[in-house]
Amino acid sequence: MADGWVDNYEDIMLKRKLGNSGIGASVIGLGTWVTGGWMWGGADDRESIKAIHAGLEAGIDLIDTAPVYGFGHSEEVVGKAIKGRRDKVVLATKCGLVWDKAEGVLHFTSNEKTVTKTDFTKSVYKYLNPGSIRTEVEQSLKRLQTDYIDLYQTHWQDETTPICDTMSMLLKLKDEGKIRAIGVSNASVEQMKEYGAIDTAQEKYSMLARKLDENGITKYCPDNNVAILAYSPLANGLLTGKINEQTQFGEGDLRKGNPLFTKENLTKVSVMLNEFIPIAEENGMTVTQLVMGWTLQRKGITHLLVGARNEQQAIENSGGGKSLLPEQERTKIDEIISSYFAF
Repeated sequence: MADGWVDNYEDIMLKRKLGNSGIGASVIGLGTWVTGGWMWGGADDRESIKAIHAGLEAGIDLIDTAPVYGFGHSEEVVGKAIKGRRDKVVLATKCGLVWDKAEGVLHFTSNEKTVTKTDFTKSVYKYLNPGSIRTEVEQSLKRLQTDYIDLYQTHWQDETTPICDTMSMLLKLKDEGKIRAIGVSNASVEQMKEYGAIDTAQEKYSMLARKLDENGITKYCPDNNVAILAYSPLANGLLTGKINEQTQFGEGDLRKGNPLFTKENLTKVSVMLNEFIPIAEENGMTVTQLVMGWTLQRKGITHLLVGARNEQQAIENSGGGKSLLPEQERTKIDEIISSYFAF
């Protein structure tokens, strides 16, 4: 074993602490944005529940959700899935995006399927007022069918509410036992410093998206024992090798018309991933698992949040947290990436 990694990825999932909280969580977490259906072309609740159960069986105990994912639907599905299994789950959700009041800062407008500037039915605001957080946590507890949340995160930062007021309420909720750890998401280093004693930072990071390295977060967080939960580590599925020019995205799917999924970029990424195949095979991994393993060994990255629509995807994803990539293999991957993308 080295750096907490284990060789037998058939059976053992690596766990790392969520910052100073003392809570250990699987390095692969199940992200449930897709579970809400919203912005992903819909979702099958039965398949989503099967995916969650399969992930738990495969060693994934960290489940991350948010009220805005399907406007409550994702939390409700997660609540049904973990009923009777709550003690096996490190449950994370968020606060700070509201659609029942016009307070704070307008973030976006949306219909039931996706973000849109026309024909919208909901206006979503960034709002971290203490009273609003109190309401949100009670709503989440009800939807999730639990009396406590392991990790509670501010989803997006609200410029209209002083961070000290937001943090004061989060600490109250922690004292009351409603939450066990405090995290932020989509925050700057300066905002993290102002929050103070946070346990986690959930930020976007992948082979193709490395702003965390540029803005200092991958230095600040490990220096201050703040776990980094990387979301979209597979670039919305682009880095799985399972999406090509023939892939059709359903109505409301965020990838439809997304510049990341242009014909030119799909071709470039596909060619790059083909170069990963021999390395993956040598290490007994799929390309998806190789990408995840590489990402988990980047400085500061402690956990990956990866979505799954079905059992097969959840099981494959779990393998990305049970394997060790030797340094020379990571160097090969770095060289391949740099031949296609500049960072």
